[in-house]
Amino acid sequence: MSSAQTGRQPWIVSPPDAEAEASLVAELGCPAAIASLLVARGIRETAAARAFFNPDIEDLHDPMLMLGMDIAVARIQQAVQRSEPILIYGDYDVDGTTATVLLKTAIERIAPKDNPARVTYHVPHRIREGYGMQTGVLGLAAASGVRLVISVDTGIRAFAAAEEAKALGLDLIVTDHHLPDDIGIPEAVAVLNPAQPNCPYPNKSLCGAGVAFKLAHAILLAAAESAPDPDSQRNRLKRGVIPSFLKLVAIATIADSVPLEGENRVIAALGLRELRNPVQPGLRALMEIAQLPINRAPTAGEVGFRLAPRINAAGRMDIASDVVELFLTKDIAHAALLAQKLNRLNDERRATEASALEAIEGQLEAMRTSLGESFVQCIILDDPAWHRGVLGILASRIVDRTGRPALVLTHEDGHAHGSGRSIAGFHLLNALTAVHIEASTGEPDMPLFTRFGGHAHAVGFSLPSDRVAILRERMHRYGVAMLTGPMLAPPLECDAELLLSDITQEFFDWLMRCEPFGMSNREPTFITRGVTLTTPVRFIKEKHICLQLEKVGSPERFSALGWSRTIDWPARCAEMALDQDSLIDVAYRLKAKTNPQFPGLELELVAVQPAQSFQKI
Repeated sequence: MSSAQTGRQPWIVSPPDAEAEASLVAELGCPAAIASLLVARGIRETAAARAFFNPDIEDLHDPMLMLGMDIAVARIQQAVQRSEPILIYGDYDVDGTTATVLLKTAIERIAPKDNPARVTYHVPHRIREGYGMQTGVLGLAAASGVRLVISVDTGIRAFAAAEEAKALGLDLIVTDHHLPDDIGIPEAVAVLNPAQPNCPYPNKSLCGAGVAFKLAHAILLAAAESAPDPDSQRNRLKRGVIPSFLKLVAIATIADSVPLEGENRVIAALGLRELRNPVQPGLRALMEIAQLPINRAPTAGEVGFRLAPRINAAGRMDIASDVVELFLTKDIAHAALLAQKLNRLNDERRATEASALEAIEGQLEAMRTSLGESFVQCIILDDPAWHRGVLGILASRIVDRTGRPALVLTHEDGHAHGSGRSIAGFHLLNALTAVHIEASTGEPDMPLFTRFGGHAHAVGFSLPSDRVAILRERMHRYGVAMLTGPMLAPPLECDAELLLSDITQEFFDWLMRCEPFGMSNREPTFITRGVTLTTPVRFIKEKHICLQLEKVGSPERFSALGWSRTIDWPARCAEMALDQDSLIDVAYRLKAKTNPQFPGLELELVAVQPAQSFQKI
């Protein structure tokens, strides 16, 4: 277990900028710790801070800035005018399914009522088809009369599929956000991807549904311009239609873990706001079954941990097209049945994951026993019994437990299929590219991967089962060269030092205005030093810890809860010999208590150490 998981890593607090923080406190009337948060996130000016606290639809970039957008819009308009059948080729995760819904809805919206658009969709089956566009599906589409195919959340490396589409007489529009191949981009009518070379679009980190939303926004704007009263139509889009679209874009943006800064944060914030009272039956039913609030905007954490897993469960365990149907149906009863199905599939996913994790824990413990604390640079585990639908989750769990990049594979018919997740500073797609090129250079007739793609933090890939040993060797060499000590044992970055008396409801209200939290706008971690335990440590189900803390001389007392998903708290507390009256430093996040009978705030523990000074950088 890495130091990041034991709570023994250094704690650091970024150096203050007294002048900038004082200015923000004076202009905004916010607590000093909130000003520190803003400055640490690069927000030093009052105007930028006000924009941060008040995201607006005007902050969204013009979709026409994206390379290829004008061509894509013109081709879709032509297809609608000619009543050409259109196929949307989706993907099976949250990003792909929501993107499919967004684009289908937008295209149908711009068609005249007396000549509705002919839009169908295909969402691949994870096990039977795998990731990406398949030539066989394109052949069936062409045979059925389709003339335009639009990919969402996939296609940027689909060279064979693009060639097949051209041979079949299909026009192809690619919308994707994954990183392109070094050899270029597929041949298509238009390729929409802010990550492609020469694209001037300012936001390079849109999720797949975000790119699809930009195309949807562009075709809706074009339709508004040609309407009898364009000003009225543009205003209607801005105040009603576009905010309603942002609900699904926000879910995908949060679920896909793209940086929540700039435009992405605006999308997430506005979309979460719209989710406070969803009208569409499927979304409302799923939120209810996930026990999300209907009368207030959910947090990014609630969407990420309650809603997104149920949407993803369809693609992981069964047929992801159920998600598209759920978000398109207007039938309340049918929506309830589909939501219940997704909930059951999520329960199945959790059971499948738990079974695999038990085996993984055994493998990790064996590795630690034989190799010691720094047992391996990049962890690669495989088992033919593991379900392909949960490989990405398993990789994430390994990263959480070890603080190391992880690849998890399963085997079927002589082929290994895998997913990977990474740690900060280690670009996982670059790693796979390097080992693939290394293998291809040495053995040109036997490339390492049959398929791979993704981005810095997450990848998917496949290769012959008999080459997994080569993958291990090459990834080990690459990891030794590229993984540094600070990557494997990063310090605990804290945002501010607080006194217990600083933790008030007013402070918490300001903190909630910094939502949504996620990558690049992480949930703040605070430090309070020299607090005492007023009662003995309590363990809950031998997995969680509950502390009652107070600061000598302060009237405030707070409950602090530690969760076993990040730290082995029973072992940690035994090691520290914690008992009543122990003097400790705590690092924590602030939470509102969930029990309405006991309202107030509590501390979610991140780390605990004996009272001592910590490092300031």
